[in-house]
Amino acid sequence: MIIYNVTINIDETVHHQWLDWMKNKHIQDVLATGLFTNARMVKVLVEEEMGGTTYSIQYFCPTRENLDLYYKEHAPRLRQEGFELFGDKMLSFRTELEVMNEFFSESN
Repeated sequence: MIIYNVTINIDETVHHQWLDWMKNKHIQDVLATGLFTNARMVKVLVEEEMGGTTYSIQYFCPTRENLDLYYKEHAPRLRQEGFELFGDKMLSFRTELEVMNEFFSESN
């Protein structure tokens, strides 16, 4: 399992518009590619010196091949939409993570 993690700092002036777009359009558009099984959106609980609010969106991908196909066939278009809507009010970087093991509490 590969986690495609996108960390985004969003300026407060467009925060509510961006959050609505992410929850109701963008994440659904990424999932609609059929290359990811699910996604998780989390808020980063650290105050940034630059201001704004930071989020991590984690897309769960069953194979490396799926992620490569996403990069090739879908990422440019989906990234462009965010850039057109929010421009320099949105700063992002991407990280690829490989799930090695999962551990769960015995009480669950």
